[in-house]
Amino acid sequence: MPLRVAIIGSGPAGIYAAEALTRQAGTGQVEVDVLERLPTPYGLVRYGVAPDHTSIKSIAGYLRRVLELPGVRFLGGIELGRDVTVADLARCYDAVIYCTGAMVDRRMGIPGEDLPGSVAATDFVNWYCGHPDVPGDAFTLDSTDVAVIGVGNVAVDVVRILAKTAAELSATDVPQEVLARLEGSRVRAVHMIGRRGPEHAKFTLKELRELGELRNADVRVRPEEAGDTDVSALSRQIRGNVEVLRGWARRAPEGRPRLLDVRFWMRPVEILGSERVEAIRLERTVLADGRVTGTGEFETLPVGMVLRSVGYQSVPLPGVPFDPATSTVPNTEGRVAPGQYVAGWLKRGPTGVIGTNKSDAAETVRTLLADAAGREPVEGPALDDLLAERGVRPVTYKEWLLIEAAEAELARTLGRGDRVKLAGLRALLAACERD
Repeated sequence: MPLRVAIIGSGPAGIYAAEALTRQAGTGQVEVDVLERLPTPYGLVRYGVAPDHTSIKSIAGYLRRVLELPGVRFLGGIELGRDVTVADLARCYDAVIYCTGAMVDRRMGIPGEDLPGSVAATDFVNWYCGHPDVPGDAFTLDSTDVAVIGVGNVAVDVVRILAKTAAELSATDVPQEVLARLEGSRVRAVHMIGRRGPEHAKFTLKELRELGELRNADVRVRPEEAGDTDVSALSRQIRGNVEVLRGWARRAPEGRPRLLDVRFWMRPVEILGSERVEAIRLERTVLADGRVTGTGEFETLPVGMVLRSVGYQSVPLPGVPFDPATSTVPNTEGRVAPGQYVAGWLKRGPTGVIGTNKSDAAETVRTLLADAAGREPVEGPALDDLLAERGVRPVTYKEWLLIEAAEAELARTLGRGDRVKLAGLRALLAACERD
C-alpha cells in the first residue's frame, strides 16, 4: 500500500519535498497531496521574486514538472486551521510535512512604526507581485521620498522596482492595476539604509550591480560611508560589493529622473509624523566589540513612506509546535513528532537561496521514510471525502492551468509579454470556470 503524505505549502520547499518523496520512495510507493492556501502554486517563486527577474522566475517550470509527476496532486484553496486540522491530517495521511515558509517581516521596534505609510516590505513585494491577499489599490506612490530599511536582496528588489519606469516593467507579469500605479508614481528619491557598513550588507553582487545599470535613476553613495579600509582579507563576494559601492561613490550624477541614495552606518530610531509618515530619524552608528552602537549623531530624513526589510520570520500554524524565540518549528533533521515533519524556512529560519530548500527537503524526507519503515499504515478516510462533507472544493491542478491560460490571454490582450497576473482572489477563481 503506498505511503500517503500531505505537504502543507506549495512553495519551493513543499514541491522539492514532493520530488524527494517520489525519488527516494520509488515509483508507486508514495502518494503525495500538496495542500496550498491559495489557488495558485509556487509560493515565493510566484509572489516573492521580483517581476523583472525572469531567470529566477523560470524555476516555476521545474516546480511545474514536479506537480505533474505520477502520484503527486495539487490541492489549492485549502487552509490549515480553516478547512482541515492537524487531527484531520493525522487521520488521512501517514505523514505530514509543513512547508509554509516565512511569511511576515520582522519589526524594527521603534516609535512611529505603526503610522500609516510605514509598511513591511513583504506587503509591498506582495503588491507588485499580485498576491491575492494585497489589493491592487493598497499602495499609492504619492510621496517624493521613500526610505527602504535594510540592505539585503529584498531591499534591493524593492528599490529597483521603485526606481524603474512603468514602461520598463510593462513586459513583466505585474498586474495591470499595479503597473498603472507605478506609472503614476511621484517617487523621485529612494533612500536605502543600512545599520552597518558595506562589508556587512546581505545583497549579492549580481543584485547590487543591477542598481548601477538603472536607466531611470542615478545612484549616490557617500565616500565617508563607503569606507577606505583594506578589502583584501574579505571574501570575493563581499570584496566585490565594497568595490562596486566605492566606485559609485566616485561617480558623478548624470541627472536621471530618480535618485537611489544608498546609506550605511545609519539606524532608524523613530518614524515621525502626526497622521502619517512625514520623516524618519536616523542615528549614526559604529561597530564596537562586534556590535552596532549609536554615536549620538542624528539626522532627520523627510520621507512619506518607510518600507522595512530587516528580515523575515515564520508564523505559528494551528496545532503545530512553534518556538517564538527562533520563529521555527522545533525539529530533529526535519522530525517534529511522530508522523509530523517540517522543511524549508519554517524548519531552519530564513536562510539560504531558493535552491537551498532542495537539500533541506531531501534531509526531511530521508527522516520521514526511515520512520515510516517501522510504522503501520494509516487506514483513515480520504481527504477528498472529508472535504466533500464540509462543502470544501479544492482548486485542482487542471484549474490552475486555466488560471495560467487566462493570464497568458490577458497579456496578449494588453500587448504585454507572456503573462499578466490576475489581481485578486475573485479573478483567480473566476478563471477556474467554476459555476
